[in-house]
Amino acid sequence: MADIKSQQQSQQLQLEIDMDEQTAQGVYVNLAGVAHNETEFIMDFLFVQPGKPKARLRSRIISSPAHTKRFLLALSDNIRKYEERFGVIVDKAAVPQAHG
Repeated sequence: MADIKSQQQSQQLQLEIDMDEQTAQGVYVNLAGVAHNETEFIMDFLFVQPGKPKARLRSRIISSPAHTKRFLLALSDNIRKYEERFGVIVDKAAVPQAHG
């Protein structure tokens, strides 16, 4: 049993990531939209300036359903780790506001 596990671990790919300087800097987004069909998910990442009625598309990711699910699991795991270290993330937009 241990031999099978060690063989699987040794077969894992070590991935070297190459990127240009602009891509490495990243872009800020504060809105996302998701759509899907039978074969792919489309995730749009946008930036909206406060008080402006227009959003700018910063990036569009098109991915397979299986990869999108792996991304969801990785994101959920990272949020869990973040909240364990820094505290619960409160989405103020999702909390009902008291009107007075």
